[in-house]
Amino acid sequence: MSQIDFVYDHAACAGSDTSVFFLVKGGRGLAAVAKKICAGCDVKEECLEYALATRQAHGIWGGTTERHRRRIVKELVAADTAT
Repeated sequence: MSQIDFVYDHAACAGSDTSVFFLVKGGRGLAAVAKKICAGCDVKEECLEYALATRQAHGIWGGTTERHRRRIVKELVAADTAT
C-alpha cells in the first residue's frame, strides 16, 4: 500500500467525486467545496505533505490550491537557503 493509498483510505474525500478536487479553468466555486471537505479531514496534513513531496501540479490537496502549494514551496526554499 502506498503512502497516498493509506492517506486516502482515511480521508474525508474518500468516495467523493474527484472532479471537485481537480478543477477546470474557472471552477472556483468547486474549489470552495473541495476546501470545505478538506477542512474537516483527519489526514489533511499528510495529504498536503504528499502533494508537496511529489510536486502535485494540479488539484486541491490538503485544502490547498496549486498556487498556494507553489507559495509554500517558495517559502520553504527561501527558509532553507537563509539558514
